[in-house]
Amino acid sequence: MIDVDGYRPNVGIVLLNADGRLFWARRINRDGWQFPQGGMRSDETPLEAMYRELEEETGLAAHHVEVICATHGWLRYRLPNRYVRHHQRPTCIGQKQVWFLLKLVGDEDALKLDASEKPEFDLWRWVDFWYPAAHVVNFKRQVYERALRHFAPLVEDLFGVQLGSLPPRDEAGSPPTGPRDGRAAA
Repeated sequence: MIDVDGYRPNVGIVLLNADGRLFWARRINRDGWQFPQGGMRSDETPLEAMYRELEEETGLAAHHVEVICATHGWLRYRLPNRYVRHHQRPTCIGQKQVWFLLKLVGDEDALKLDASEKPEFDLWRWVDFWYPAAHVVNFKRQVYERALRHFAPLVEDLFGVQLGSLPPRDEAGSPPTGPRDGRAAA
């Protein structure tokens, strides 16, 4: 499903653990890391799509999470020209997303990356709040920054912490430090 402007409706998921760290996963057979996300079906609301994608990509069901907040309206990103399939009609030039902030209320042992027939991720870890905005592929960076900025005050209130602002990037586009105490699971 692609809208008249060429954007595919999509949902994104920011999942918090009990320590306020974020679920960060590696795409299967690739070196790219990202938040869970996926396209909406024409008969789904964003919330319904989010629960379906959550279960497909992480194995978590609705009872494993608490929905804290969602972004208002669509956050859009354009695909680099090399990823646009110009021969397909309608042509998809990017994605428009509603982002959800979730808190894991179940045990992290419920995370199952192979819960669907075609797993999307092969590795995951918990990372600091701003880490994903600096480490996602460049064309998604602005959307990640907008979603995280929207959620930051809620996370600060929820956990009684000061997250500060998005850290500056070094000349290579990376933040000065990587994930600390990153936990990975296959």
